Amino acid sequence: MQAVILAAGESSRFWPLNSKHKSLTRVMGEHLILHTIESLKVKNINNALIIQGPNGTIEKELGERPGISYVIQPKPEGMGDAVIKAQNFGSTLVFHAHKINAGEDAKKIIDKAQESRAGLVFLGAKTDRPQLYGILELEGDRVKGIIEKPEKGKEPSDVRVTGSYLLPENFSEYYKRVPSRHYAFEDALNLYAKENEARLVMAEQDNSSLKYPWQLFEITKHLLDSRLKGQEIHPTAQIAKNVVIEGDVYIGENTKIFEGAVIKGPCYIGSNCIIGNNAIIRDYTNLEDGVMVGALAEVARSIFQKNAHIHSGYFGDSILGENCRVGAGTITANTRLDKGEIKVKVKGEKIGTGLTSLGVIAGENTNIGINVSLMPGVLIGSNCAIGPGSVVFENLEDNTVYYTKFATVDKKR
Repeated sequence: MQAVILAAGESSRFWPLNSKHKSLTRVMGEHLILHTIESLKVKNINNALIIQGPNGTIEKELGERPGISYVIQPKPEGMGDAVIKAQNFGSTLVFHAHKINAGEDAKKIIDKAQESRAGLVFLGAKTDRPQLYGILELEGDRVKGIIEKPEKGKEPSDVRVTGSYLLPENFSEYYKRVPSRHYAFEDALNLYAKENEARLVMAEQDNSSLKYPWQLFEITKHLLDSRLKGQEIHPTAQIAKNVVIEGDVYIGENTKIFEGAVIKGPCYIGSNCIIGNNAIIRDYTNLEDGVMVGALAEVARSIFQKNAHIHSGYFGDSILGENCRVGAGTITANTRLDKGEIKVKVKGEKIGTGLTSLGVIAGENTNIGINVSLMPGVLIGSNCAIGPGSVVFENLEDNTVYYTKFATVDKKR
């Protein structure tokens, strides 16, 4: 059986980390989309068809690989259009590109199809916010239909669709029978479920959401918990004698960790990294290849993409894109004074993150000067420059140059 991997979206809500498709974000040294495909291979699903956008960025990044083929979706015409491009391949497993535990879910979906003889199988997950999702109308494990974003009090269940399915080989016939609109795919699922057998399996651990960049923390935590077992330190890594390493920790080749540093896992530190004197790296931090953390810095629960460099300072619950540069003394504030939920402005709308700890998220190639203060939940675009001593309270769009204007001292007093 072949799996169809959906990676054609624009990832617009994933800004400022969306210079490429969000599934090309790296965790533990590998793109999220490859974590997804590898998890399928573990369950003997060895062929993946990737539906990508018109620029073919996934194929350009990954190149030719055994068992992977590519199809371009020329226009962003929705999930249904993307899936139909794979319907020549018979029954189809469908997963989003960031579904890192797709293999486990695929096994459950296939087992349910074989047990029930259903042509259509949904992977569902519990939700306490049904107004945000497509909600399944159920009779036991039989799916009777989907209601998109139901009004409060009119929810048919508390089970939402996750975007993972087994589709029957004739699904395209149902898709052609529904009107062309934004929810045409869901309309076709509804139509099939009303006329045929459709079943539900529940996700044991739902980490399927990656609409917003802060949701990357949960995916990273899952990967570190499931794939880091003990300590693995490459023989070429140079570790000073008094470095403290505790818990599950990976350290890649040619990485240098200087005197007095403390690493408290779970943590992943890639190849060719530098960890300075007396720095602290702890608690689900993921540092990709070429990252530098300067002396006396503390990094907690953060994700740094390739070649991000910081000096002394504190970075908590933060994400830095590739090639970011941060000056000494910079601090990320990651909690509100009232310890309340942090809300982030996305496309002009305040979005609740569900988090009480969230630092800064910065795009690639951004430079931040010394002694900068970054407030909780601030998003900073790519190619920005932030001057020394600045305080950043609001989002900064791509290519912004930002300096806080200080009052000058009156020398005549």
